[in-house]
Amino acid sequence: MADGSPPPGPDPVGPAPAVRPFLVTAGRVAPTAAGRPVPVETQVVATAEGLAVLDGLSFEQHDIVAACRQPQSIAELAARLRLHLNVVRVLAEDLRATGYLVVHVPDSGVTHDATVLRRVIDALRAIPDSRGVLRDSD
Repeated sequence: MADGSPPPGPDPVGPAPAVRPFLVTAGRVAPTAAGRPVPVETQVVATAEGLAVLDGLSFEQHDIVAACRQPQSIAELAARLRLHLNVVRVLAEDLRATGYLVVHVPDSGVTHDATVLRRVIDALRAIPDSRGVLRDSD
């Protein structure tokens, strides 16, 4: 507002995190030794060791390990915890290095296979629209 007060109603985005991402990762942006970012589709799951030391971890690390009781991707984890994607990438690599997470990086040859994309497109076209009509194929 013009007088400096916040606009009425709930904040549509939600409150900003109290800690900046670069503080959470100690300024690190390259999560791997090779300097390449972990792909967003990388699956992570907590180990028994990670769950055993859950209460001794920092806030963000605790939340990541706790959320990874079931396997999920880095992208899903970032969205669920409302953390910056690169923060989750760096912290997941740290947790992997300590043995608290198992990281399954997808085979890049499979993820770029055109036949997989063709099968997905064909399956999506096989789903009828709201009127029960199938989409035309090309």
